[in-house]
Amino acid sequence: MNIEELEQIAKAVRLENAKYDHEVNVCMDLACLSQHADRLKDALTTAIAASGKNVLIRKTGCMGPCSSGPLVRVDPEETLYRHVDASHAEAIVASLGGEPVPGLQCDLNEHFELQTRVVLENAGYIDPEKIDDYIARDGYQALLMVLTDMTPNGVIHRVAESGLRGRGGGGYPTGLKWGTVAKASGNLKYVVCNGDEGDPGAFMDRSVMEGDPHRVIEGMAIAAYAVGASKGFIYVRAEYPTAVARLTAALRDARRHGLLGNNICNTPFNFDVEIRLGAGAFVCGEETALIASIEGRRGTPKPRPPYPAVSGLWGKPTLINNVETYANIAPILRKESKWFSSMGSERSKGTKVFALTGKITHTGLVEVPMGIKLREIIEVIGGGVPGGHTFKAVQTGGPSGGCIPAEMLDLGVSYDALVKVGSIMGSGGMIVMDDTSCMVNVARFFVEFCMTESCGKCIPCRAGTAQMFTLLTRICNGTGTMDDLDLLVELCGTIKETSLCGLGQTAPNPVLSTLKYFKNEYIEHIVHKRCPAGVCNMEATVPAVPMEVSA
Repeated sequence: MNIEELEQIAKAVRLENAKYDHEVNVCMDLACLSQHADRLKDALTTAIAASGKNVLIRKTGCMGPCSSGPLVRVDPEETLYRHVDASHAEAIVASLGGEPVPGLQCDLNEHFELQTRVVLENAGYIDPEKIDDYIARDGYQALLMVLTDMTPNGVIHRVAESGLRGRGGGGYPTGLKWGTVAKASGNLKYVVCNGDEGDPGAFMDRSVMEGDPHRVIEGMAIAAYAVGASKGFIYVRAEYPTAVARLTAALRDARRHGLLGNNICNTPFNFDVEIRLGAGAFVCGEETALIASIEGRRGTPKPRPPYPAVSGLWGKPTLINNVETYANIAPILRKESKWFSSMGSERSKGTKVFALTGKITHTGLVEVPMGIKLREIIEVIGGGVPGGHTFKAVQTGGPSGGCIPAEMLDLGVSYDALVKVGSIMGSGGMIVMDDTSCMVNVARFFVEFCMTESCGKCIPCRAGTAQMFTLLTRICNGTGTMDDLDLLVELCGTIKETSLCGLGQTAPNPVLSTLKYFKNEYIEHIVHKRCPAGVCNMEATVPAVPMEVSA
């Protein structure tokens, strides 16, 4: 495969697509599939055949507004239909070239207007199981350009210049990490993609792997060339069977096209990728635990240094980035680093993909420039809180994140800004809560998750999260005391400072942030034996204690 052959494939696909008068794209992401999008596609195929119209029908990955699914987009009109089922197929086909079907059209201009799609630029436009669809949208151009026109150091420099930071949660500068692995001694190096997405409510990485798998593979291959690696692994949760199937097919097609394997694109560069399945352990999202799992050992973390960049898989230098980080690489190389760094804020460049869930009108996948205000994400893109309720808080960063209150809705979303208010970016989960949410119970839910997912290797996390959960349970059921609250705060500090890995170190965040911004709810539970949101079942046998306590 060379650049001429790549362009020939792209040209052939574009010419073939141009033969059709219309394209009907059906979202086949899991959210839409769960509502029988497969039956919808079959019905559309039948209706198109019966109509005699010249129409291309295509299955795609996630289009974004998952709560409006099943989704169908008709091009070139760019008409988006929502809540479509098989019974609407004939009407949609009959409307092609005319007026849209009344009652089905999805008006989400505001939802998309504030978004900037970099990682998700192919979402809803390609069949994830057809490599030619990816190539037709400039796929693998960056890899060929890198292999034929750039040095490894040149690639690293461009990535560093872009300002891209790791999208897995820590926000470590990507170019700096790549440079460290490149400088590490050793003839054998590895590149690993962390697809072990375990945060409650998070589905960003799954959607990218399912909807645009070649984008991840291309990013890994470029990274491997830059750092001098010859072998790659994609670590995916076994609970993501569709992602595994599509990645497997993509790897096979990439090898057939000479884009993986030996002498890629007729150059001396050799690189191939294998898939490794995770067994559902949340802790395996941590680098050293992930490495242990790939090696066939129990997935538990170990102290650092040495860092994986110096001694990782089987003691060799290993580059680990998450799905979204690799998905940013190809466009950065194609469009120059200044294009990417022009988006976002001063220390948080580019865009970020969020899974917007919870008490919000439009749940789904969104990609926004860094620095955008929380208010714009929640009220404009998300459509605000439904049912006449009021917004109370948004939790970012998964179970290790914090809860940000309504008075901070004008906060710009960036790595540093979120840490400053007691939360983190995390991998991109964003859970919205309204006035029916009890913040003490919310903290208890996330602490229970961390307690359950603790690997048990270190005592602060193993025992500390269990004690936090016990104290929060007592407060929720009305038997907690102010001494319990003091002990809870003390425990949070100890666990944060002494836990072995990021799971334990960040487990207290939901508690600390809710105590900081919603302490009055803790006081109501403890002193007045009342849950302001009416969520907690307070014990009827526990009398109210008339005491004055300062919040």
